[in-house]
Amino acid sequence: MPQSLAQIYLHVIFSTKNRVPFLKDQKIRKDVHAYLAGACKNLQCPALRIGGVEDHVHIACRFSRTLTLAEFLRDLKKESSKWIKGKDRSLRGFHWQDGYAAFSVSPSHLQALIGYIERQEEHHRKVTFKDELRLLFKKYSVEYDERYVWD
Repeated sequence: MPQSLAQIYLHVIFSTKNRVPFLKDQKIRKDVHAYLAGACKNLQCPALRIGGVEDHVHIACRFSRTLTLAEFLRDLKKESSKWIKGKDRSLRGFHWQDGYAAFSVSPSHLQALIGYIERQEEHHRKVTFKDELRLLFKKYSVEYDERYVWD
């Protein structure tokens, strides 16, 4: 086949370092989500939806066929962290956590994922970030060690 084609969708989740609630302010959070969407587009991983709460983000995106997952997340977090730190004096100490969670998503499940991301504020009134990740790890059969997940 002379042409390389791919259609891979991802659900990516990462938090602020130690889950510090840097994104409490709705305006800052909205701006961060918009910046992340632009950065995803620049990395050839167009975002379908970005959302989250004060200490973490969820990204639904179409994955580039030219990047590795590690390259994508490294560049996305690096560029957005630099931008966030310059946005407001109160954000100078901002950092994303070192790790991330990423799951492949069937095209038939995209609308459900988008709805899930849109309802993050409501969802986290009942479920903590740690419990949310534990449930997702179970759903996707991801083996993990609690000692190394939380930073």
